[in-house]
Amino acid sequence: MSHSDAPELVERGRRVLSLEAEAIRQVAARLGPSFAAAVELLQRTRGRIIVSGLGKSGLVAQKIAATLTSTGTPASFLHPVDSLHGDLGIVGAGDAAVLLSKSGASDELFGLVGQLKRLSVPIIAITGALDSLLARQADIVLDAAVSEEACDETLVPTTSTSAALALGDALAVALLEVKGFGREQFAALHPGGSLGRQLLLRVRDVMLTDELPTLPPDRPMRECVVLLARKRGTVAVVNGTGSLQGVVTAGDLTRLMERTREFLDTPVRDVMTRAPKTTTPDEMAAAALGLMERHGIMALPVLDGGARLVGMVHLHDLMRAGAA
Repeated sequence: MSHSDAPELVERGRRVLSLEAEAIRQVAARLGPSFAAAVELLQRTRGRIIVSGLGKSGLVAQKIAATLTSTGTPASFLHPVDSLHGDLGIVGAGDAAVLLSKSGASDELFGLVGQLKRLSVPIIAITGALDSLLARQADIVLDAAVSEEACDETLVPTTSTSAALALGDALAVALLEVKGFGREQFAALHPGGSLGRQLLLRVRDVMLTDELPTLPPDRPMRECVVLLARKRGTVAVVNGTGSLQGVVTAGDLTRLMERTREFLDTPVRDVMTRAPKTTTPDEMAAAALGLMERHGIMALPVLDGGARLVGMVHLHDLMRAGAA
């Protein structure tokens, strides 16, 4: 390929993307009550969603099944041919089916359609042919028709599979919103992902609880200086019952030294910040990290929900644990 061919290839790529984007816009413009009916049917389903298709439609069906499952709606891909050779056993009472076919006339699909009808499984069809046999057999039909494929020479499925995939995504997202499936539920199903780690990680998982750097309010700063050096630059000031009274940081010490050289006998109560930012063990680690970043804090006292100190959490520990 010569350098002079590059602009033409880029333009071809843009044409394909434009055609597929336009196809999805047309599908969106035709979306109507049948879509709402499909979402309501899937919401009512107490079993799993069986998703099926043949060829390229089958590949799209696999992705839709994966998206539904990852967003809180159990779904399984079932190959229409394999369903007639033993795999129909995964279909049970209370299931629903989503069947994909551009033409709505794939012979291999109708064996499965017949079995689903026998089992009284409601069928949602995603098809580009509203007058097809599949559309007539389905309980709900979603229109995925496209005016042209991106490849005029071979008519290989391109815009049609993009439109079907987008409809499947629309179903999944509308369904999760109706169900109230949120970030924490998503994280519970994706503990290995970065979002999952961030949402599942709590302050209790990262905070220090042993040998906390604490002093009573009446202790002199000479004792505080030692703790600041040994315990990462933040000392919690607590009373006799362990309730937090304030904190002293390395920054507080620096400012004190700038004001006076005779500071070692100063009580920590005269130096401490009396209303410090705090967190709790149940707080999301990401939220604690955000609080620290916004206020330029290197460590937070962790309170039990009241005023009692139960731990300390440090910025660098949160970052190392994956809270960001």
